[in-house]
Amino acid sequence: MISSAVLGATGYAGQELVRLLAQHPDVQLKAVTTQSYGSQNITDVFPHLKGAVSISCTENDIETAAECDVVFVALPHGVASHLLTKDILKKTRVIDLGADFRLKDVNTYEKWYQTKHGNKTLVADASYGLTEWNEQAIATSDLIANPGCYATASSLALLPLLSEGIIDPSSIIIDAKSGVSGAGRTATQAVHYNECNETIKAYGIATHRHTPEIEEQLNKYAPGVKILFTPHLVPMNRGILVTAYATLKQNISSAKALELFKTHYAQKPFVRLCKQDENPSQLPETRWVKGSNFCDIGCAVDERTNRIIVVAALDNLMKGAAGQAVQNMNVMFGLDQIRGLSHVPIFPA
Repeated sequence: MISSAVLGATGYAGQELVRLLAQHPDVQLKAVTTQSYGSQNITDVFPHLKGAVSISCTENDIETAAECDVVFVALPHGVASHLLTKDILKKTRVIDLGADFRLKDVNTYEKWYQTKHGNKTLVADASYGLTEWNEQAIATSDLIANPGCYATASSLALLPLLSEGIIDPSSIIIDAKSGVSGAGRTATQAVHYNECNETIKAYGIATHRHTPEIEEQLNKYAPGVKILFTPHLVPMNRGILVTAYATLKQNISSAKALELFKTHYAQKPFVRLCKQDENPSQLPETRWVKGSNFCDIGCAVDERTNRIIVVAALDNLMKGAAGQAVQNMNVMFGLDQIRGLSHVPIFPA
C-alpha cells in the first residue's frame, strides 16, 4: 500500500483528494492537515466522507507528512515553496496542487503572483503534471507541479494542433469559464451567493495568473505562442469550459482536425472526443464531466474565417486539481492511470 498525506485537506481540492484517496485500492491515507479546524475528525468537517474515512486533522507539519510515501500539498500559492526542501524530497514524493513550481522562470512567477518564491533551487527539479503530455518525466520525478484547471483544459485543447504545426501560435484566443469552486473555499464578497448568482462576469482580464503557465506549456511545442486569455465566473458549483480560437496555417476540415486529436489521445484514458461527424451538435459540456477525471474535447473549422474552434470541458476539482493529482501519483508509482479514478460522471447534479 502507498501511504499518503494531504496538507490542506479542508479546502475544496483537499477534501476531494481525501475522498479519492480513501477509496483508492492501493493507498492508505495516513495524515490530513488543516489550518482552520484544529483536531476535528475530517468527517465532522465534511459529513459526506462518513463511512469512507475516519481520521483526525492535524496542523500542517511537512516533517511528519514526509514519513508517508507521497504528500499532496493542497495549500495556497506561496506556501509550498517555503515548506519543501531537498531533504524532504529525499524522504518522500510530493505533488503540489499550488502554483509554486509550475513556472520554470521564477521571475515570471514572482511578477504574476506578487510574492517571493521560497525555494528557487527546487524549481528545476519539478516536473509539470500534465499527464497526457509529460508521462515519462512524471514517472521518475519526486516533485510534481500539478497544473492549474484553466491551464489543463487549454493545453489539452491546443497542444495537438501546435505540435503538428496546424495553427499560427501568435493567433490564439482562449475564452474560459469556471464554476465558483475555482475561487477556493475562503469566503470573499465576489463569491457570496447574492454576488455571483444570476450573473456571469469576466475577471482577471490580461492579468490572470494562469496566462504565463499556459504560454510556457504551449511554447514547448511551438515557439512564439502569445495568448489572449479571458476567464469568466459563472454561477455553477464546479466545471471549466474553454473555447479556444486560432488561425489555421493550412487547409484542414473539421473531420481531419478531429482525426488529429484522435491520433494524439487514442491511448489517453481521460480524454474523450466528441464525435461531431456522428452528431454535429455534440460539443463538450461541463455537466457531462462533473465528478469525473475526464476532459471532453470537440472542434470545428470555420472555413469563412480560416479559424479552428476547440472546446474543452472538465471538472475543475477533478481533472483540474485532485483527480489529476491522483492520476500523477498513479504514474509515479507504476500503477495504471485509471486506478482509483474510474468514476463515471454524475448526472444530474
